[in-house]
Amino acid sequence: MRNRARMGYVSLLLLVLALVPADAGSSSKSKKTVYVCACLKDKSCACMTEAKMQGPCACGTEGGPPMKEVPADSDWAKQNRDALAK
Repeated sequence: MRNRARMGYVSLLLLVLALVPADAGSSSKSKKTVYVCACLKDKSCACMTEAKMQGPCACGTEGGPPMKEVPADSDWAKQNRDALAK
């Protein structure tokens, strides 16, 4: 009787593990963000750098202020891309 109960628990556990998606809980990691040069709280620097990784702005020879993380579809990022395309 104990073996049957144990096999039932093991079977249930395997079924639950098989149904859980492999990327469960990682939706926050896939958040689409970019880093923009932030001289002010909500404005870009004159050099308007945009990157996929955090770091200093590419203003001047010594680098500028740290870049700010913003959503890739935000108005700030869109304005940055428009200005860079000119």
